[in-house]
Amino acid sequence: MPDLRRVLVLGSTGSIGTQSLDIARANPDHFRIVGLSAGQNREQFAAQAAAFGLESSATALGAEDAERLVRDVEADVIVNGITGSVGLGPTLAALETGTTLALANKESLIVGAPLVRQVARPGQIVPVDSEHSAIAQCLAGGTRGEVSRLVLTASGGPFRGRTRAELEEVTPADALAHPTWDMGRVVTTNSATLVNKGLEMIEANLLFDVPFERIDVVIHPTSMVHSMVEFSDGATIAQVSNPDMKLPIALALDWPRRIPGAVAPIRWGDPDFEQTWTFSAPDHENFPALRLARRVGEAGGAHPAVFNAANEVAVDAFHDGALSFLGIVDTVSEVVDTYAAEPGPVTRESLARAESWARESARQRILHRA
Repeated sequence: MPDLRRVLVLGSTGSIGTQSLDIARANPDHFRIVGLSAGQNREQFAAQAAAFGLESSATALGAEDAERLVRDVEADVIVNGITGSVGLGPTLAALETGTTLALANKESLIVGAPLVRQVARPGQIVPVDSEHSAIAQCLAGGTRGEVSRLVLTASGGPFRGRTRAELEEVTPADALAHPTWDMGRVVTTNSATLVNKGLEMIEANLLFDVPFERIDVVIHPTSMVHSMVEFSDGATIAQVSNPDMKLPIALALDWPRRIPGAVAPIRWGDPDFEQTWTFSAPDHENFPALRLARRVGEAGGAHPAVFNAANEVAVDAFHDGALSFLGIVDTVSEVVDTYAAEPGPVTRESLARAESWARESARQRILHRA
C-alpha cells in the first residue's frame, strides 16, 4: 500500500486543476484532496469542494486567499495550476512551507525567479508542464556534468508554415484551434504565437540551471516526443507518450513514483499507430517570440515580468478585437525594448511596479495601433 499523499490544488477549476482532481479521484489509495482554491466558476468550485468533503476552511476563492490556504492547510504536495503572474504569491507561500510544489503556473517562476530561488530548496519544485516533466525524466539517464543540451519540442501551433501576410488575417477563433492540446484561452493563444514556448525556454533555464545557449526548441507537430536531453557522449534520451497532461500531472503529484495506468500507453505494433515523426527548426522570422524570450531570459531581473505582463495585456486586446494577431508579439517587443530596469535587488514591490508599467505601456501602444 503506497503512502497517502495529501494534495492541495490551487486553480482547481482550470484544466490542470480539474485533471489533478480526476487523478486523485481515480487513485484514492494514493491521494487525498485536503484543500482547493479557484478564482472563478463558483458553482463548479462548490461542487468540487462538496465532492471531496471539504469544509470552508479548506477552500479559498482568489489569489490572496490561496496564499492563506497554503499556510493553513497541511499538505504533502501543492499543485499551483493558477494562470498568470498572480500565481507568484501562492508559489512563494508554498515554497516557504517546505512542501513539494507541483508547478504548472510557469509565470510565477519566470516572473519571480530571483525571489523563488531565494526560498526554494533543491528538488522542491516538480514541473507539471509536459516538456519540463519530460526533461526531468530524461535527466535520470545521466549525471548533471554529462548533459550537453536540453531540447524542448513544440507543436508549432495552428499556424505552422504560414507567412506573415497570412498571419495578418488570423482571428481569435483561429488562434484557439490548437492541433493537439486542450488549454485555456491565454495558454492556447501563447502557443499560437510561440510565446508559450519562449516562456518554457526561460522556465527550463531556471529549473535545470542550463544556460540558454544549450537550450534548443524544435518543431514536432505530432507532440509524441515531449522533450529530449542530449548527453556528452552523443546519446539523446527522449520522453515519449500519448499527448495527455494526466501523465505529467500524476508524476508531479507522486514524484518520483509513477502512477500505474495514468495514461494509455502507445501500442507500437498496432496497425492504427503508424506515424511519421518530423523535427524542424522554428520559423524565427514569422514567429519572433522565441528570440525575444531568449533575450529577456538572458537579461534576467524584472525583464521576464515585463515580457509576461505586456503579453497578457496584448492577448486580451487581441481577443477583444483591439489588436491583430501579429500585433501581440510586436507590442510585447516594443514594451521590452523601452523598459528601464530599476537599480538594486528585485523585490515583490519592484516586480509589481515593473508589471504595472509594462501593462500600461502595452495598453498605450495598443491604443496607438488602433
